[in-house]
Amino acid sequence: MLKLRFIDRIKYVIERQFVKGAAYQLLIVMLFIGLISLLGGLLVAPAGDAFEGLGSAIWWAFLRLTDPGYLGDDEGTWMRFVSTLLTVSGYVVFLGALVAIMTRKLIEIMGNLERGLTPVALKHHIVVLGWNSHTLPLLRELLGSTHRMKRFLERSSTRRLNLVVLSQQASSLQRLALKNDPGIGHRARNVILRSGLAIQPDALKRVACLEAAAVIIPSGTQGPDSLVTSDVETIKALLSIAAEAHEKSQPLPYVVAQLQDIRKRSVLERAYPGAVEVVAGDATISRLLAQNLMHPGLSDVYNELLSSHNGNNIYVRSGQIMAGRTLQTLASQCPRAIVLGLLRPAEKGWQVMLLADSATTVRDSDRVILMARDYNDTQPSERSAGRLPAIQRPAPATARPDAGQRHHRVLILGWNRRMPSLMADFASYRQRRFTVEMVSVLPAARREAEIAGYTQLPRDLECRHIEADYMVEGELRRLNPHSYDSIVLLSSDRLVTGEEADARAMVGHLLLDDILSQQDRRPQRIMELSDPDNENLLTLPHSEVMISPVILSHVLAQVALRRELRVVFDELFTAGGAEILFRDPAGYPLPEGGDFLALQQQAALSGEIALGICRSDSSSGPRLQLNPPNGQPLSLAEGDQLVMLAHTG
Repeated sequence: MLKLRFIDRIKYVIERQFVKGAAYQLLIVMLFIGLISLLGGLLVAPAGDAFEGLGSAIWWAFLRLTDPGYLGDDEGTWMRFVSTLLTVSGYVVFLGALVAIMTRKLIEIMGNLERGLTPVALKHHIVVLGWNSHTLPLLRELLGSTHRMKRFLERSSTRRLNLVVLSQQASSLQRLALKNDPGIGHRARNVILRSGLAIQPDALKRVACLEAAAVIIPSGTQGPDSLVTSDVETIKALLSIAAEAHEKSQPLPYVVAQLQDIRKRSVLERAYPGAVEVVAGDATISRLLAQNLMHPGLSDVYNELLSSHNGNNIYVRSGQIMAGRTLQTLASQCPRAIVLGLLRPAEKGWQVMLLADSATTVRDSDRVILMARDYNDTQPSERSAGRLPAIQRPAPATARPDAGQRHHRVLILGWNRRMPSLMADFASYRQRRFTVEMVSVLPAARREAEIAGYTQLPRDLECRHIEADYMVEGELRRLNPHSYDSIVLLSSDRLVTGEEADARAMVGHLLLDDILSQQDRRPQRIMELSDPDNENLLTLPHSEVMISPVILSHVLAQVALRRELRVVFDELFTAGGAEILFRDPAGYPLPEGGDFLALQQQAALSGEIALGICRSDSSSGPRLQLNPPNGQPLSLAEGDQLVMLAHTG
């Protein structure tokens, strides 16, 4: 037993040295090599005149231990026997253990480098705090916004774009996802991954937040019953950035933060005294859903305007190069763009002047809002050739009456955290009365409590909660879905992944489509999804699709590159004021063969701006045609609608 305890003690000592790292492991191996060499030297030292002394014998043993090429040089049975033992020991101890330790250390070093634990040595870069469903679309938007990114780099006094993403655990799978993304591809080399959480001060230092030109904080996904919400993490990250800047006496970077609950905006602004723009995630999506319910097909407009890859975008240009000109003059000098209005400096932020009187003169401090396919189209032409006739448009005095129905029945299948915000948006539209029925497996009392905690619903807004699973065909049929004006299918935020939630919503859509195919009346259908990989479903038949992360990622990216865009988006996405909506062509009489310019002239008489056409039949071309070329007849058919920017009061 005493011998066993002694061996255990030796093992324990060796173990404690090995766990200290590669340097101690190498020291142990060197010690073993020295002991084996000493033992080999003692065994062959008495062998006559072969060695000058013990030191020479030990050196002979060390050479046989470390290099098997000496094995054939020995003479005599005993010398060859000891030499063979030393050579075999050399393979095990010297080559085996030594190479294993060095290889393991090299793998550890490579692993640490791949994990992204090294602080970046960058300035004027863009930092994205978090890897979630918003990250890939966000990076795609940043890399795809060529002109905006070029001007952003010029303002930041840098030439090269560097994007640094802070992920909870950076991995090779994320790098592969970047390379395989069709919108990123080879530009993935501009993206640097670092490991850590946004709520960890060390992780924020790792991505050099204080040296960044812009910091973007997209909201992650937390469990429905988690006490630490994404908004809490966002505010904690801002507190950490502010504390580090105060400690190092450095200026605070510009931050674009996404909040799920817009009611926490004042808390966020109090936590971060620097320049910050807040994008209301849930409120933005719920506003788009509400507007789309009243104007079927509007999702196509937003999917184009809120994507930098194709179609038209909203641009904001400095008033310095346009100062002294009227909006009427600018519109004629930008034949391929549509002038939407102005941003004028106010006491706090900007005054949004969409649909401003065309006689308004642009000041140096103003920003001009335009819609165009390319940034170059927003540059005023100094040549008279190609200019459009000047169109005079007065400021809209009163809202044009909505020809739509006043009572709207809505069936909502599913539940997520955006529903209280959606109900608040329904309440904000006074010109229409909503009757809403919500179907979910979540207890009705819990849903009612969440809505009551968010907003007080008016009495004329009827809301009924039904506890059922819309995936069960029998229960879905009993709801008589054909009797509603609109049906909304939601991607649940209570499932583990967005893929599972979207799969459930899509299967529900197929069940609903099968039931409605047996009815003469088919209501409007909108499906909200949460997985960006489902972007190819935007052309899903018999339904409109909104992919929340894609829309919000575009807003975050564009606000990061051009800060003033946030107030423009807020104005377009809220009830009242200027809104994008559909109009009946009968209210805008056009001459035979009238083109888009003629439509703009007719719209200007009502103080509105024509944006394009939504075709009822897409067999001969795109269904949505925003900013169509002038000079080509519109050839409106029955069922076509006009896309207008109008004042709704």
